[in-house]
Amino acid sequence: MAWAILFVAGLLETGWAIGLKYTEGFSKLVPSVLTLAAMAASVVLLSLALRSLPVGTGYAVWTGIGAVGTALLGIVLFGEPATPARLACIGLIVAGIAGLKFAG
Repeated sequence: MAWAILFVAGLLETGWAIGLKYTEGFSKLVPSVLTLAAMAASVVLLSLALRSLPVGTGYAVWTGIGAVGTALLGIVLFGEPATPARLACIGLIVAGIAGLKFAG
């Protein structure tokens, strides 16, 4: 169950990272409120997952999910470059996340 909670926390991290773009420096009310709510929920879920997961593994997986999700959504939503090198680096992050999950 801790891994499922951690996964949702990572998705929320992706949500708030992308949400920052829409807040326009926290000058837009609705995106700002949603972004702050996603931030809080992400950290709360991370702390719940860390009750039974090692902190190093949990934190690394949480940030990895957020980094991969944010990079991929940046490509899809904002037209950021999807160069082979960039995609390969995203793949390395995914490999690291999988390695941490299965090694720990």
